[in-house]
Amino acid sequence: MIIMILGVLLLVAAIGFVVVRSIMQQIAQGKVPPPPVVVTAMKAAKQEWQPQLNAVGSLRAIRGVDVTSEIAGLVREIRFKSGDEVKSGAVLIQLNADSDLAQLASLKAAADLAQVTLTRDRVQLEAEAISQAQVDSDEADLKSKRAQAASQQATVDKKTIRAPFSGRLGITLVNPGQYLNPGDKVVTLQTIDPIYMDFNLPQQQISGVSVGQPVTVLSDAYGGQAFGGKVTAIDAKVDSATRNVQIEATVANPKRLLLPGMFGRAAVDSGEKKAYVTIPQTAITYNPYGATVFVTADKKDAKGNPQVQAQQVFITPGPTRGDQVAILKGVSEGTTVVTSGQLKLKNGTPLRVDNSVQPLNDQSPTPQEQ
Repeated sequence: MIIMILGVLLLVAAIGFVVVRSIMQQIAQGKVPPPPVVVTAMKAAKQEWQPQLNAVGSLRAIRGVDVTSEIAGLVREIRFKSGDEVKSGAVLIQLNADSDLAQLASLKAAADLAQVTLTRDRVQLEAEAISQAQVDSDEADLKSKRAQAASQQATVDKKTIRAPFSGRLGITLVNPGQYLNPGDKVVTLQTIDPIYMDFNLPQQQISGVSVGQPVTVLSDAYGGQAFGGKVTAIDAKVDSATRNVQIEATVANPKRLLLPGMFGRAAVDSGEKKAYVTIPQTAITYNPYGATVFVTADKKDAKGNPQVQAQQVFITPGPTRGDQVAILKGVSEGTTVVTSGQLKLKNGTPLRVDNSVQPLNDQSPTPQEQ
């Protein structure tokens, strides 16, 4: 029994040795190639990019003010609704001015009497019935009475609160019968078409900005909708703390979608358009010795059959825009670049391209909520 068991073990060992030796010989001769690695790939395409200077800022009304009461008074009538569009000079609030009007009538009557007295005294002066001093006193009295009437007229006018310019009204909390003190806010008034966009740029980018350059403004409130405008002013000094310069752009806002105080992103077109070969950012591997990508190469395997293999090349990446990177050197237009799965690759690795799921490659990506 022992001899039989030993014989079986020797036979199994001999068969295993022969099989392992055969496999090792086949591998050494290249007869068993490694399986291809599944990757995604994309041809590098040339695109025209407009060089841009990007910054964040806030929107500001062309003209904006909190309409207030200049003098105290009781609100008699409100002649607007919250959110109305009003013209310059439109009546917003009418305060009670009964006593002021009565006093104005009294002062006007006094001025009229002074005018009559002056006219009569001038006739008497011609007849030498009175002195020139009396006429001079009458003239001064008339001027004083008219000045008092004009002052009272100004007080009456202040009881009518008007829009200082055209624009959109905000929400008011004032009600008829409410007593207003001097300086009390009545309503906010904003002119928002067009609207200003204020943003800052580093001092090293000042040379790329000039008055009249096109500006594109994006707001998170309206997704990817772009609002066009142009640079209208550059601040006269650079902030010594941040070394930034303030830029003012005027943006068309015909639908009144943009409101003062909103956050926005500004992109200033700088210079002429440039053509770049672009690839997705996922295709690039950044290493301490440089950036590389894997490209596909049509070669032959050990048996002479055509095969797609990976080839690593060094590149010089340029500016980025969204999910894309411009390639300045290393990849030419039309080259097929591996966009995902490159971590499993080395030079000569056979590839199988499966583009059923491609990585993002958008110049202006937007967040997607799942």
